[in-house]
Amino acid sequence: MSPLPSVETADGVADAVDDIDVVCLGESMVTFVPSRPGRLADVPSFARGIGGAESNVACGLARAGHRARWISRVGTDGFGEHLVREIAATGVDTAYVQRDPHRPTGIYFRTAGERAVGSETVDGSGPADDSGPADGDGAADGDSAAQSPESPELPEPLAEVVYYRAGSAAAAMSPALIPRERAWSGRVLHLTGITPALSADCRTLMRELTARAPGRPLVSFDLNYRVSLWQREEDAEQGPAVLLGLARGCDLVFVGEDEAEAVWGVSGPAAIRAALPEPAVLVVKQGGAGATAYARRPDGTDDVTFEPAPRVDVVAPVGAGDAFAAGFLSGTLRGLPVAERLRHGHLMAAAALTVPGDLGTPPSREHADQLVALDAARWGTLRFGPGWTELPTPAEKWAETAAVEVSDL
Repeated sequence: MSPLPSVETADGVADAVDDIDVVCLGESMVTFVPSRPGRLADVPSFARGIGGAESNVACGLARAGHRARWISRVGTDGFGEHLVREIAATGVDTAYVQRDPHRPTGIYFRTAGERAVGSETVDGSGPADDSGPADGDGAADGDSAAQSPESPELPEPLAEVVYYRAGSAAAAMSPALIPRERAWSGRVLHLTGITPALSADCRTLMRELTARAPGRPLVSFDLNYRVSLWQREEDAEQGPAVLLGLARGCDLVFVGEDEAEAVWGVSGPAAIRAALPEPAVLVVKQGGAGATAYARRPDGTDDVTFEPAPRVDVVAPVGAGDAFAAGFLSGTLRGLPVAERLRHGHLMAAAALTVPGDLGTPPSREHADQLVALDAARWGTLRFGPGWTELPTPAEKWAETAAVEVSDL
C-alpha cells in the first residue's frame, strides 16, 4: 500500500476562486525539449517547459477569457513548483492542486515530430519503461489543422519520447484524495483518457466523476489514446473497454479518427458515432481535413456539422489537440452554434501549431469572432503562420489608419 500522501494544496484552499467555468483534472509534467535537432542520445542540452493535456486546455481557456481551474497532484519538488507557477501564470486557478511529499512530479523528454497513434515503436525502437509515442500529452491527435501546401508531401518524422511518470504524485489520484465536490465545482468538467491509464485508483476516480448523479456538471472527455500507457498485458486488454465506457458516460466527447481506429478498430465519423451514441455532442477530429460534430436533437437524431480546417504552416505538432478542445469548449460556454464552436477549435489549434511548445497564444476574442464569421469561401482561403495571433485585426488596422489621418489634419 502506498504511504498516505499529503493533501496540502499548492496555493491554499482558502484562495480558491468561485464561479468557475471549467475544471480540468489530470496529470501535468515538466517537459524537456532538445536545444537542437537530433536524437535524444545525441543532443547536449534541453529547454524546460510544461506539458499536460488537461492543463493545456485550462491554460487555453484562461487565455481566452474564461475562468478555468486545474486539479491535480505534484511532488514537493522543484518540478512541481515550476508546474504550478507556470500554469497559474496563465490565469488558471490552482488552489486545489495537491503536493505529495512521497511521490515525484512526472517529467518527460521529447524531440520534435509527430506521434504515431496506435504504434508502440518510436524511431525504430520499442518503448522502454514508460516511454511511448510523442504527444506532450497534448499532441495533434487527429488534429484539425493542415500543413502548408508548400510543405513536402512526406510523413512528419516520428517524435522520440521518454516518460518518467510511473509512480508519480498524479498517479495516486483517487476518490479519497480528490473529493467529487471539488471536481464538480465548475460549469464543465474536462477529462481525458490519459488519467485512467495512470493507475487503478485513477480509473476508479474517473468512473466516479463520470457517473450520472445530482449536481454533475457537463462532462467533457477527450479520448487522448496513449498506447504506451496501456502496455502492460492486463491494461492492454482493459484499455479499449475502459475508454469506451468512460466516453459513453460523458456529455461531450472528442475523438480523433486515427485514435478510434487504433483503440476500437472503428473507422470514419459515422461508425464512430454508432459506437458512441450516448454523448449529446461528439466531435470527430479528421486530421488536416477538419472536424465533424454530431449534436443530438430532442427526437434522438443528430445534427451533423463538418467544418474544414484552415491551412497552417506548422512549427510543431504538439498541443494542438488540446487547443482544439479549448476552442470548442470556449464556444460551448458562450452558447455559440456548433459550426462556430468547430471554427474556434480550429483557430485555437492553429495558434498551438505555429509555436514550438504546447501552448500557443490564442487570438483575441474579437479577432477570432471576425474570422469565424467569414463565409465558407473566405474561410477556405485562410492560411496561418508563426505570429499570426499577434497581427492586428481589421478593426485595429482601421483605427490605426484613422489615427494617422486625424493627426495629419
